[in-house]
Amino acid sequence: MSKTNEIIRVYGRVQGVGFRYSAQIIASGMGLSGYATNESDGSVYIEAEGSREQLDLFIEWCRKGPARAIVQDVRHFPGKLMNYTSFRIR
Repeated sequence: MSKTNEIIRVYGRVQGVGFRYSAQIIASGMGLSGYATNESDGSVYIEAEGSREQLDLFIEWCRKGPARAIVQDVRHFPGKLMNYTSFRIR
């Protein structure tokens, strides 16, 4: 399985609703590594690494997020492979 890196930006009501915590649980459960952090513009920035199939499933989850989130937009593009060892909240 070849690993790839995807940079994901999630916009909407995604801060203060457990988005990063939920993303960590989902990503870790899928075998992804990387991190999620809040941005000053109210979005959540995620770097995730795994197989293309894993990343596609995770991006689909990001379009919905946890129960209290209201996701308005998800933008993603390939990033540089960083070889993260786990998925963390920053």
